Amino acid sequence: MTIAPYFTYRPIGLLRSPYARRIDAPHQGTVTQGTETGEAATATLELAEWLDGKVLQDLEGFERLWLIYALHRSDGWRPTVKPPRGGPKRGVLATRSPHRPNAIGLSAVELVKVEGRTLHLRGVDLLDGTPVLDIKPYVPYADAFPDAKAGWIDELDDQLGRHSAPGPRKPR
Repeated sequence: MTIAPYFTYRPIGLLRSPYARRIDAPHQGTVTQGTETGEAATATLELAEWLDGKVLQDLEGFERLWLIYALHRSDGWRPTVKPPRGGPKRGVLATRSPHRPNAIGLSAVELVKVEGRTLHLRGVDLLDGTPVLDIKPYVPYADAFPDAKAGWIDELDDQLGRHSAPGPRKPR
């Protein structure tokens, strides 16, 4: 099998969030315990000038969106990582670590409103200035699998309780 060695992506916009440093951001956008406010963060995403504003047509009315973005401040990757909830090192592809072979992230966020070329979002875990590569609408019947098994995470949930992901790390 031949695989193209490189791909080039052009950001569709930059996300503006209250998180300047990795230690400030929650590990998941919906897990806000330990953040400064304890609430889901709000953010904006302004469409890049090179895109026609019509690309946002019909987005209003969706409650959630998938953001696909570049982990622009990731500093390389490792084949195994230590998850923030503890336990042994895990294969990086069995985690949501930003230290990945391709520094690409995926987050489900709440769409608060569309205002011109700007999306107002809530529940982000992205750093300020994150380049967003694409947006896809969250479609509950196709995207939600509430009874799906989550491997080693299910084991931690049994021990620590569901939604026990830690808040931001403390400065070293």
